[in-house]
Amino acid sequence: MPKEETRKTNTLKLILALLIVAIVGTGGSFFGGTFYPNTWTVDKLQKQFQKQELNEVHLLGLEEPEFEFTDKATFLETTRRCVQYLNYTTDRLSRVPTSIIMAMAGVESGYGTSRFATEGNALFGVRTWDLKNVPHMKAKGNPDASWGVKKYLTKCQSVKDMIAILNRHPAYAEFRAEREKQIDAGKWDYRALMVRMSAWSTNPEYAEIILQAIVDNKLP
Repeated sequence: MPKEETRKTNTLKLILALLIVAIVGTGGSFFGGTFYPNTWTVDKLQKQFQKQELNEVHLLGLEEPEFEFTDKATFLETTRRCVQYLNYTTDRLSRVPTSIIMAMAGVESGYGTSRFATEGNALFGVRTWDLKNVPHMKAKGNPDASWGVKKYLTKCQSVKDMIAILNRHPAYAEFRAEREKQIDAGKWDYRALMVRMSAWSTNPEYAEIILQAIVDNKLP
């Protein structure tokens, strides 16, 4: 079966699976909330729904999308598809707003044209000090540095690592707390999130640069 046709078939299967899971989850929430209307019940049902959703996605055998682009617009679209794919396999409480990831990837990699991006699939310049065990590249102007920029098998894997860092590193605890509040409120506030990611860059204007990139590229 052609690759494009396979992708469309997988997408249709995904939509059907998520609809089924949503119906089951909604029904469970209704009856659980009717007879046991408490926070514990709601939290348990939400976790159960998320687990079922992820299981369905894994069973579909979805594949990481190819990261192909020819210009700024197609780079952003390809990044969006990568994030969408990763979101299907990530707990919704651990997701990072797509527009922020797209803007950061674009700004930090010159929209896929930097040396780190073209030679090492590194879109965010993530550093490593474990030079013996972690594939990396050295900056041309600093070949003797004790650190290197991590290399990845694919650019989408670079995005995955960036999300993982935000979800586990102590420096982004405030970001995670703010994200949780916004998820509960049902609305993103990009500025409030970006100011809590100051550890990502030494540039004091980094948050403003990313926010402006979101505006300039008309990201949702």
